[in-house]
Amino acid sequence: MEMASHVLAGPPGDCCFKALKHTGTPAGKSIEIAGVPTYISEPPTRVADGPKKIILYLSDVFGPFFLNNQLIQDYFAEHGFLVLGIDYFFGDGFGFHLDEEDFDRMAWIESAKQKSHEVYPKWLETVRKTYGAEAQYFAVGYCFGAPFTLDLAATDKVAATAFAHPAFLDEDHFKKMTKPLLLLCAGEKNDLDHLSKRAEDLMVEAKATYHISVFSGVSHGFAVRCNLEVENERWAKEQAARQIVEWFMRFSP
Repeated sequence: MEMASHVLAGPPGDCCFKALKHTGTPAGKSIEIAGVPTYISEPPTRVADGPKKIILYLSDVFGPFFLNNQLIQDYFAEHGFLVLGIDYFFGDGFGFHLDEEDFDRMAWIESAKQKSHEVYPKWLETVRKTYGAEAQYFAVGYCFGAPFTLDLAATDKVAATAFAHPAFLDEDHFKKMTKPLLLLCAGEKNDLDHLSKRAEDLMVEAKATYHISVFSGVSHGFAVRCNLEVENERWAKEQAARQIVEWFMRFSP
């Protein structure tokens, strides 16, 4: 009898639904891919030389059009990547419900999971048809988006992957991965209290290529929704973004 895969990162909790909105002007725009709203941020011509490099941005519960997420996608684009952020919430990211006292968060999560799993495969297929199999693809997932990233890490559809403060992960995600993975985790109320020890054991057994960064003094969500007025939180967020760029560049031609 096959043993069930143990959960290493559970569903989004209270910390996943809190946000401080940052300031800035998005450089990208909204397009549709396979009928799904998508944030696209394109690299400046001066840094877009060579083979096309595409980041699939798999967002947290606030969605790719939440300003903080837009600015992160724009940062990646500034470093030579075409960035595509799928809005698997179809404009109904959790940020629109922050002030609703009786909002049924768990019902929203279940609906979002079902909807995202319905539309994501076709979206991914269309992306690859549109931008070409010869392009080099990378995937980064935040919280809700982490399992999509790990699923891709078990295929030849991406060159490397990364996630920050993940949700919905189990042992099988790490057993099946074959592509490089960067893990960015909060040290406070550690994302990796259980996840890192077991996940790293599994990655070592699989002889996987990986790197784990744990940031002290920050909590789940730090890579997107931290308080920029707090120096340590701001540094951790910015360092997480820098590490993602450097990790993906490492596996670029």
